[in-house]
Amino acid sequence: MLIQLLKTRILGIRQLLYSNFRQRKSRSLSVLFAVGLGLSLVVSACSSNATKPEAVNSPTSKQNVTGSITVNIGFQKAATILNALKSKSSLDQAIAASGGTVKWTEFPAGLPMLEAMNAGSVDFGYTGESPPIFAQAAGNPLVYVAYDPWGPKAEAIIVQKNSPIKSVAELKGKKVAFAKGSNTNYLVVKALESAGLKYSDIKPAFLTPADARAAFEGGNVDAWAIWDPYLAAAQEATGARTITDATNLAPNRGYYLARKSFVEEHPDVLKTILDEVSKVDKWAASNPAEVAKFLEPQLGIKAAALEVAEKRRKYGVLPLTEEVIAKQQEVADTFQKIKLLPKQIQVKEIVWKGNK
Repeated sequence: MLIQLLKTRILGIRQLLYSNFRQRKSRSLSVLFAVGLGLSLVVSACSSNATKPEAVNSPTSKQNVTGSITVNIGFQKAATILNALKSKSSLDQAIAASGGTVKWTEFPAGLPMLEAMNAGSVDFGYTGESPPIFAQAAGNPLVYVAYDPWGPKAEAIIVQKNSPIKSVAELKGKKVAFAKGSNTNYLVVKALESAGLKYSDIKPAFLTPADARAAFEGGNVDAWAIWDPYLAAAQEATGARTITDATNLAPNRGYYLARKSFVEEHPDVLKTILDEVSKVDKWAASNPAEVAKFLEPQLGIKAAALEVAEKRRKYGVLPLTEEVIAKQQEVADTFQKIKLLPKQIQVKEIVWKGNK
């Protein structure tokens, strides 16, 4: 009866407004739309409530929406923990227990993975310290959710075993290969500063690890700044000498990152992900030989070199501290100083507070 009465009143009001509309067109049109739409919504709400009064706060309905989630994970083969997590399927099983699924997507590097996160096709991933800085500067809505204390021994500036270069100071005027905007780009800047040189004192050769390896072995560059496991592979294959690693120069940390809206909408799922990541991280820390054997066919790097890399890195899935945030801010400020970063950013603005 209530619905029928409202419908009758709507019809009457519309007829009345239509007659006035011919005299005052523009003003009546707005009123007609607003009143008609408003009353129609009332009828719709009344009809919905009349037929399904329990749907508004139904626990079953909410559980189905949460349970049907597809979690999109971005990973790189050389990123040990997420690669191993995918292989073990423990996260897939944990998400499936509540009715959800996991989709894994491989990326060649951190920046394209974060671009996919910006597009909404990746919810969670892991990169080195530099990609999230450039992503934040580009307006990517990401959040730091944990860090991995990978360690300064896991990256270095190397030269060929017969090179006359013995120190960082001797890199002046030399061609140095590294990936632009990478963690080793930051290492190069800090190493030069420690030797009293400027970034402009060298000739940067911006190359991917594969291209840099070819240039290094071919003698087309004088030095190469690279991270593990490519560092260990080059040392094992060529006998390359280290002129400095990142000790006292750069923290060389990795970061677990998530799409901001995913963190806000599914904090419980994010915690499940971090729990499973932490379990695999602890397994990897205790089993470097097994990790090396697992990665060998995927990376095409000998297990012996991979085991060296695994043993000299640090492990952990840790909440960001003020010290870690401050150091990451220093990395960002350095990239802005050498004009690789287009604007200043504040790292602390995108740090998740839930992982405490």
